[in-house]
Amino acid sequence: MSIQLIIVCLYIAMLFGISFWVKRRADKGATEYLFAGRKLSSTLIAVNITGLAVGAASTVGVAERAFSIGMAAGWYNAAWAAGSVVMGLAAAGKLRAMQVSTIPEFFEKYYDIKGRVISAVGLVIIMCVITALQYLAGGAILSSLLPDIFSFQGGMLMSAVVFIGITLIGGLWSSGLANIVSVTLIYLGILYSCVSSVSNIGGWDVLVSKLPDAATMVDPLAGIPLVVIISWFVVMITQAITAQGPVQIACGAKDAKTARNGFLLGGLLILPVGFLCAVLGLVAKVMYPEIPVEKAAIAMPKVVMGLNPIASGLTLAALWAADVSTACTILLGAGTLFSQDIYKRFINPDVSDEKFLKISRLTIFLIGLITLWFAFNAAGILKTMIAGLSMTTALTCIFFFTVFAPGICRKSSAFWTTLVGIIGIVLWFMPGDPLAFVKPIFKEVVYFEWVVCIAVFLLVSVIDKNKIKELDVVEED
Repeated sequence: MSIQLIIVCLYIAMLFGISFWVKRRADKGATEYLFAGRKLSSTLIAVNITGLAVGAASTVGVAERAFSIGMAAGWYNAAWAAGSVVMGLAAAGKLRAMQVSTIPEFFEKYYDIKGRVISAVGLVIIMCVITALQYLAGGAILSSLLPDIFSFQGGMLMSAVVFIGITLIGGLWSSGLANIVSVTLIYLGILYSCVSSVSNIGGWDVLVSKLPDAATMVDPLAGIPLVVIISWFVVMITQAITAQGPVQIACGAKDAKTARNGFLLGGLLILPVGFLCAVLGLVAKVMYPEIPVEKAAIAMPKVVMGLNPIASGLTLAALWAADVSTACTILLGAGTLFSQDIYKRFINPDVSDEKFLKISRLTIFLIGLITLWFAFNAAGILKTMIAGLSMTTALTCIFFFTVFAPGICRKSSAFWTTLVGIIGIVLWFMPGDPLAFVKPIFKEVVYFEWVVCIAVFLLVSVIDKNKIKELDVVEED
């Protein structure tokens, strides 16, 4: 048995050990399972949001993009860090103080049932897209680590078993405590890999001298148009406020102050990882120039496998840890959306807490299988992630208007803004390009989404005369 396999197996055993250790606490009820009993500390909030952010797109996906365009790919994580900071400053405390569990629940509380339903459906789709990408990256990692045991598809299947299993056992408690291990492993592994791989080539100057178009690839402001980098910041700030993963973490905090501080600390932890992974993408470009661009997802794992067995095993376990930490939180969020906002709200409102816990776990299991199917049909990691997260634009638009300008909010605002936002995403990516006439103006889908969603929200405020009720709980603890 190889050293790499032993290390990964030990990591898996540790994760399942943590999950079974907290299972008794998670089994006490749905609130304990889905929201850690609303008892998470700032440290657990920080490692949870870091674990959520530093997943497939932030590690393997960034290295994949850096293989083609250089260091500028690292801005993806910087954008995520900005999202975490803005969430901490503007929304995390308010969401915790409002005593809501999901954004759809928030929408029904202040708008109407239609707003809750359509936002729940949209968010479930987003969660499924993101989870599928974790399987994709997991397959790339395991197939590179153990090519004699795992094919790319086999690696995705194994990833699904671990992701779903850990989430089913311990819920948010499992994710929170496991992320202490995972985030530590991610930092140690990626830092060591960067230093070692650059040193093996002969140092930074040698690496730069061997890069094609080195001036562009090592310049963090070259290689990607500024309009694209800014769009990443817009997308990440947008999704950090209303995607169920961050919302679920915020709602699991002990109080509003804890939620806010945890997200601010998380932003600091997220920031450096992207540029470190971009360096590994540059190393891959020098070491393995024959890798075709469409298969660049294997670039980072291949570099790491060139290190000594212990270092490569630790680092690849760290990369897989990134997927585990993200996938578990997202799976939990998707399950919460369906069980809380669809099943309990419309199918069985009087469900007992014991049965609701079972329904939540069953939902997570089924969503895990569905997202595995998505994974076999996913495109590039980073491109797909950006497209999926752009769907949160309508939800964030509504949230900001509700909190900061409630006077222009109307009962039907949430429904129509969300509906038009979803239609806009579909049309932007639809074959035949029906929005070709506006793409030269907006460049990126997130800009188009913001303009359209704000316009629809303001239009509804003129047509609909039914105002929403006043926010009843916005004070921070």
